[in-house]
Amino acid sequence: MPTPLDPLTFGPDQRCFGCGPHNHVGMGLQFQRDGDEVVTTFHGKPGWEGPPGILHGGLQATLADEIGAWTLVGLLGRFGFTTSAQLKWLRPAKLDLPIEARGRIVERKGNVVTVKVGLRQDGHLVLSGAVTYALVTVAQAERILGQPLPEAWHHLAEPAQGQG
Repeated sequence: MPTPLDPLTFGPDQRCFGCGPHNHVGMGLQFQRDGDEVVTTFHGKPGWEGPPGILHGGLQATLADEIGAWTLVGLLGRFGFTTSAQLKWLRPAKLDLPIEARGRIVERKGNVVTVKVGLRQDGHLVLSGAVTYALVTVAQAERILGQPLPEAWHHLAEPAQGQG
């Protein structure tokens, strides 16, 4: 039985385009853990198309990255920065039909994790691939961001050496 993941995991003020619960122009994604996978169902919006009636390929890539990132959250209790993505668009994704996205961890080498992602629509695989992430400490995240990591994110970062 799938278990919902907390949409406020990153705090009530986070503005992520994919999963920010209060981002009125975002995708509004919500995630569930389903065994060794994380899943979400996405519904496109008018104006999010590339060719007429087809979900823009960049938004499909965003969905793939989001399911990969939330796979880390749901299965490891961690967040990471995307380092690479190898995606294949297999068939057009219709704008007016829901898309199920699934992610599963396929490799972990130290702080580098690769997630297999798949987008399905109407029983067909429309996109498949692998997205790789670097898990970081709070200090590493702050160096990358050039600013303090929001406190709400700290529980998802590995503690720095010397800390619990």
